[in-house]
Amino acid sequence: MSMVNAFSREDFERLDETERALIARREKVLGPAYRLFYEKPLHLVRGEGVFLYDVAGEKYLDAYNNVASLGHCHPRVVEAITKQTAILNTHTRYLHEGIVDYAETLTATFPEALSQAMFTCTGSEANDLAVRIARHVTGGTGIIATELAYHGLTSAVAEFSPSLGESVTLGPHVRTVPAPDSYRHSPEEVMEKFGRDVSAAIADLKRHGIKPAMLITDTIFSSDGIFAGPKGFLKPAVDAIHQAGGLFIADEVQPGFGRTGETMWGFERHGVSPDMVTIGKPMGNGYPMAGIVLRPEVIAEFGPRARYFNTFGGNPIAAAAGKAVLDTIRIEGLQQNALEVGRYLMDGLRNLSHPAIGDVRGSGLFIGVEIIDDPATKRPDSALTTRIVNGLRDRRILISASGPNANILKIRPPLVFSRENADMLLDALGDVLKTA
Repeated sequence: MSMVNAFSREDFERLDETERALIARREKVLGPAYRLFYEKPLHLVRGEGVFLYDVAGEKYLDAYNNVASLGHCHPRVVEAITKQTAILNTHTRYLHEGIVDYAETLTATFPEALSQAMFTCTGSEANDLAVRIARHVTGGTGIIATELAYHGLTSAVAEFSPSLGESVTLGPHVRTVPAPDSYRHSPEEVMEKFGRDVSAAIADLKRHGIKPAMLITDTIFSSDGIFAGPKGFLKPAVDAIHQAGGLFIADEVQPGFGRTGETMWGFERHGVSPDMVTIGKPMGNGYPMAGIVLRPEVIAEFGPRARYFNTFGGNPIAAAAGKAVLDTIRIEGLQQNALEVGRYLMDGLRNLSHPAIGDVRGSGLFIGVEIIDDPATKRPDSALTTRIVNGLRDRRILISASGPNANILKIRPPLVFSRENADMLLDALGDVLKTA
């Protein structure tokens, strides 16, 4: 997968002998497809809350990891997984209260129309299943996604995940549209342009004899550069795909589970009604689980004809982990914390008032900071962005970068992130900007 914050061979010689030896062992046994973060990779051995610890015992503030959305090794999730592991782990072909209890709790967080759930192990599987269902329901094959979207790694899903890079070919049935750039276009232009672009993609599919099946968007456009507003800009595009007989899939793998603060799910900020919602990563706070929440009428015909089974998707341990995550978000008020701390952090980022900071945008604890070299032209500065990310890593603060020009700082900490943690990030970023 193409990465904007990857370790490279040029960085290898700057490492000490022990680090080089471990990387050599890793490459020998894991092969060339894997990637490492940062110019100086991290050798981590432990995590707790918002902190990660390396082999030397040094502590790093994790302002990037949304997998451990409740913080690393949250006691409630660890206890739930441990307890269920000692009792039973099997599949969904047997009756078990755990999966039903979890599905009821999960679907209760969605609008009433989205009332059924299907479980997988990864977000890639969830989106792959969504494609199968959409094609069955609509009779179409055409898929519309954004130009730098990432939706997964299966063969079918990689065909509409342009962020995987030019070596991964997009499917002939796929059309891409630009993400809504709220930095370079007015709110009115964003509202109008995204819907117009999706309509044009639908027309192009039809012109080539391809019936549209689905529009899929990550509802905060994580890989495209993090675009949260203006609220409601998704609606014209969703209306267009519905009018064309296709379905709208909201990919909530990254923005879901309260991360955007204002709502539990990112699509809710836009007042749209997805036909299916795909979820994953933070769902089990590190335990591998994912799935789809959908309208019953979407699955009504596909289910009896195609049936669905996943050996590990929705197993009792996954259900226990997922239930613990939802309970923790509610008990600890983490959606509200994301809203309040996110606003505090965004205000602090804007108050840095550095000429390289062109834009601060996002919602809750999902924030993008656009780094530029010319305020007049808003020209992206990817080289400075790389120095900032690695400069923060040297100060033991972990973030990454995003966007087509790799110039948007991607800040996405665990939902337990506090104002004190935000101040640590702001102080370190201020120091880096003085020297980067």
